[in-house]
Parts: sequence; structure tokens; C-alpha cells
Amino acid sequence: MSAAPPAPAADARPRGLAPRLAWLASLYVVQGLPFGFQATALPAYLRETGVSLTEIGFLDLLALPWLFKALWAPAVDRFHSPRLGRRRSWILPLQLLLALVALAAAFAPPDRALGLLLGLVFSANLVAATLDIAVDGLAVDLLEERHLGLGNTAQVVGFKVGMLLGGGLLVWLSGRIGWRGLFGAIAALTFLGWLISLTQREPRSAPADVAAPGALRRRLKAAFLNADAAKLLVVVGTYKVGEKMADAMYGPFLVDAGYTPAQLGLWLGTWGMGCSLAGSVVGGLLASRLPLRAALLLTAALRVLPHGGQWWLAEAGVPGDGAVIGITCAEAFFGGALTTVMFATMMSRVDRRIGATHYTVLASVEVLGKAPAGPIAGLLGDARGFGAVFAAATLISALYLLVPFVFLRRKHPA
Repeated sequence: MSAAPPAPAADARPRGLAPRLAWLASLYVVQGLPFGFQATALPAYLRETGVSLTEIGFLDLLALPWLFKALWAPAVDRFHSPRLGRRRSWILPLQLLLALVALAAAFAPPDRALGLLLGLVFSANLVAATLDIAVDGLAVDLLEERHLGLGNTAQVVGFKVGMLLGGGLLVWLSGRIGWRGLFGAIAALTFLGWLISLTQREPRSAPADVAAPGALRRRLKAAFLNADAAKLLVVVGTYKVGEKMADAMYGPFLVDAGYTPAQLGLWLGTWGMGCSLAGSVVGGLLASRLPLRAALLLTAALRVLPHGGQWWLAEAGVPGDGAVIGITCAEAFFGGALTTVMFATMMSRVDRRIGATHYTVLASVEVLGKAPAGPIAGLLGDARGFGAVFAAATLISALYLLVPFVFLRRKHPA
């Protein structure tokens, strides 16, 4: 792999906890920038130009690299430059490439170059998904078991700050700075993240047996071919299904109710994301103070409430801005808390010798589990209306409470 400019060598002992958390947070901010635009802003822009709910539901296909990234995760674990470090060998060039993709998107607005824009969004997902493999591996390398709650708070909060910027604040400002200003700012923030990574150190490379041919495959078999691993995959793969259905249609629902993309950028992408950040912090505290199974059940139960509120909005009619904002913020808060607890649960089960690949497989299962939710929600919305979508989301989220209760009940409660 090509070398980057001179940088500090890998260190056997990483710095204190605060610098480690700050670096991780900055890396996840960079990954959240393009994802926030796709998840929050792009559906609203497309709906405004007359795209159908079914087509919007299939936008999740642009995120397929996040689903299949486990296929190339072993390369991220095995190959690196000793000069740059095991993770920075991938992080530094990928951050630069992501900045270039953002610059290209500045010249592809949806009303004139939709095909090019969608291709660039897919490319950004491919780069960001690969970057995520290296960053997740770095998190496993840097964090001790007792710091998983705080570490996953940095992970989730950092990613959502990026989403807030890319899908909320910058979209809200796009009325002043324009489409090119929006993506120019995303590129500049990504480059700033690259500069931060250039100054950081990481632990030394993995033991030689991990890099040896066949060793990583054997360790993965040992990690996944057992009953407890199968139970964990069920818990991880099903926890976002109902939430994803609701999220995929909530923006288009509000557009059809008469709200503008600028309002959605402020409410969903900015205020909602701010509440999600607060929820992520609370989730990290719960993960640090409660058994992870108990924290998972608590946050999953609370998440059901705002989905019921979305169902009520669709059936009763939108009573006013206050109800929309309140339900939006509650859904973001409880969803953020649940996500942090789940990620801490996943990381607590990882074999640190193959951290990037093992965690990436778990993360890919999470993406795979929720992948059909967007298309199904779009089809259901076109056929039966928004009320049916939010009713299904509420029911599925409520039924999920049985999953951690049953599958995490016995051995190594998280």
C-alpha cells in the first residue's frame, strides 16, 4: 500500500484514554458526513423532485458496501505498512479519497445529474465502509474492556455528529452556501480528519500468527461456529428492523404533510440528531453501569414509544409542529441509546487478535438484518399508506424485546 507523508510510528503503549477517545470520535465524524446526507437529506430532495416512495425505499441499495464489507475485511487485518501502522495504513489514504468523492458530488445536483450523484453516493459508501473496517479495528486495539461503554459512546456520538453535519446543519445552510458549498464543506471536514489522523499513534501490529495465511480464517471459525455466537447474531441482526422501516418513511411522510426539506434538515437532521447524541451518551452510561443485557432490554423497550407516536401522527393527522418535533426527538434519543448499548455488546464479544474482521462481520450482520426494511417500507407505504408502515414498525420493535430476553439469557450475559 502506498505511503503517506511522514507520521509518528506505531507505539506499543497508546496514549491516555481521552486522546484515544478524541481520535476515534474524529474518525467516526468523517464516516458520518456522507452517510448523514444519504440517510436524511437525499430522500427529502428526491421526494421534492417527484420520486416515488418505492424508489426512495430502494435508496438503501446504495449502502450495499456496508453489507458486504466483511468480504474484504481480512485484507484490512492482514496487510499494512509497518511505517504507518496497522490501521493508519488504511485510514490515511481512505480519508483523502473520501474527500475527493465529496468534491466530485459538488458538481452533481439531483435535479440535473441524478445518476452521477447516486453513483458518487455509492462510491462514498464503498470508501467509508472500508474506512470503517480499519477504524473499528483501531477501536478494538485501543479500548480496554472497562472502557467499552465510553469508547462506544465516542463511536456512536462521533458518527452521529457527522450525520448531523452532513444531513442536517450543512443541508440547512445549503440555501445560503449552495449545493457546491454543501459538499465543499464535507470535503474540507474530511480533510481536517485526515490531518488529525496524521498526528496520531496506534498500538503495534498484531501478532505474527494473525497475519499468517489461514490463521485469520481459523480464528474466525472459532469465533462464530458455536451456539453463543449464533445467538448473538440473531440479537444483532434483528434489533433495527422496525426502526429502519419507520426512519425510511418518516421524512417522505413529513414532506407529504407539507413540510419543506429545510425544515426537515433542521428538525430531523439537526435537533433530532442532537437528541440522538444525548441518547448515545446516556446509552454509554447505561452500558458502563448495568449488565449489557439489562441495558439492551431497557433501551429497546423505550424505543417502542416514539414509533407508536409516529403511527399516531399518520392516523390522526399532524396536529402541529410541536408534536412532530417531540416525537422526532424522542425517537432519536431512545434509538441513540439503544445503538450505543448494542455496539458495546458487540465489541465485548470480539476476539481482539482479529478485531477488524470479527467486529466487521457483526456489523455486516446488523446491516444485513435491516437491509430489507427500507424497500419493504416503501412498498407498504405505496400500497397501504404511511399509517401501515408505522404500525408495522411499532409492532416489530415491540416483538424484538423477546429476542435479547431469550437469546442472551444464559451463557456470557453481556
